[in-house]
Amino acid sequence: MDMTLAAPPKAHQFSPDFGKFLNWALVWIVLANIPFMAMWMVGAPPRAIPIALAGFAGLIVKRMPRAVQWLTFASVMIYSLLSFVSGLFSLTMDSLLYSLQFFAEIKPSDSIEYIAAGVVVIGILIGSWFLLKRDTNFSKPLHIILGGALIFGLVGADAAVGESMRGHYFRPAPAGAVFESAVTKSGFAARADGKRNLVLIIVESLGVPKNNKAMSDKLFAKYKSSAVKARYDVSQGTSLYYNSTTAGEMRELCGRWGDYYELLKTDNPAVLNCLPAQLAKKGYATQAMHSFKGPFFKRETWYPKIGFQKREFAVDLEERGAEKCGGVFAGACDRQVPKMLADNLKKATQPTFQYWLTLNSHLPVPTELNLHSGNCEDVSIELARDYPMICRQFAIFDDIDKALIKEITAKDFPETDILLVGDHMPPFFDRHHRSQFDPERVPWLYLKAKRAQPEG
Repeated sequence: MDMTLAAPPKAHQFSPDFGKFLNWALVWIVLANIPFMAMWMVGAPPRAIPIALAGFAGLIVKRMPRAVQWLTFASVMIYSLLSFVSGLFSLTMDSLLYSLQFFAEIKPSDSIEYIAAGVVVIGILIGSWFLLKRDTNFSKPLHIILGGALIFGLVGADAAVGESMRGHYFRPAPAGAVFESAVTKSGFAARADGKRNLVLIIVESLGVPKNNKAMSDKLFAKYKSSAVKARYDVSQGTSLYYNSTTAGEMRELCGRWGDYYELLKTDNPAVLNCLPAQLAKKGYATQAMHSFKGPFFKRETWYPKIGFQKREFAVDLEERGAEKCGGVFAGACDRQVPKMLADNLKKATQPTFQYWLTLNSHLPVPTELNLHSGNCEDVSIELARDYPMICRQFAIFDDIDKALIKEITAKDFPETDILLVGDHMPPFFDRHHRSQFDPERVPWLYLKAKRAQPEG
């Protein structure tokens, strides 16, 4: 009797080609997209092109040497990151690439979010090098079709997840877009009669609240005081915006859609005939203030080209006594600039156009670093509880408003019209915070000086 035991049946094994397909999918579908997929729960810009690029690049290089595959993977990851940042901050890719030259001017290490992102990206690049040791050169037509299905399936999933936030990302001005700005809508520029000063303040990341009463109640609330109303006729509204801060400056200072680098390439007086140049022709002294560095986005170059006769940047403001405030964009503390702005006007010997671009509310806003944002519950308990990042930003706005109102309601403050306007909506990365703002508009507040009554 044959006592030999029958061999147990073999466990099911993948075919060698399918195993290669799985190796490919792990790198080019999963690893190339997993950090961005992880943000689906909180919100992120749409990524159809980066997903497709990763997948199809992986199909092209799967039979090439490992070093070529890894360099391709690294290039795809760099493009994915740039595309993500571009969408998050409403920058065109051209604008973002042009801006990379200024990277050394900022401090990403002051943001835990940027540090975490850097660690994740480095980990993915290291992991991909080891995973690409495995053979990814599958060849069966069925598996190639399956690879294409994974690519387009992930593109569809990304689009479905981001459907509710359509319009919140990637906001370049479309061809033929009707122009509008706070300067034109408020009537601010029309008040340039040579008798009163004009002050334009562009407030970093000041957005229009959307269905959020706590934010709506706080926005410009301090300007409703009797002290302000005694000196100014107060009006407010909203204006369309596109792209980022420098595009906001072009909108309000030069009266058109566009960005600053077009100013660097020309000496055409018609192109450079912006608001400061127009006011200088009417006899106004023109001055610009910004709490960050002058070389950043080459403001020290194009500010004088559009008519600013005097410029003060962070180093100048700090020499005048401003403290340093931290953050990714570390510079002078905005809360101390209003006094300097007021001093400029009080010492002026001719009507003056004073421009100020704020800084400290640039995202992400840390809890400290001398920003007075750590105890934002003093500004709003509700925002501190439900929207802590928005709350920290409003704490900075609150500091600016208090300091500015103190100066502009002082008895010796000269007759001045003041316009405050946001540059763009705050580019919060998560859906919870970002959805609290109108994705297309920014708010403005116009303080029109009342004529001083003759004494007696």
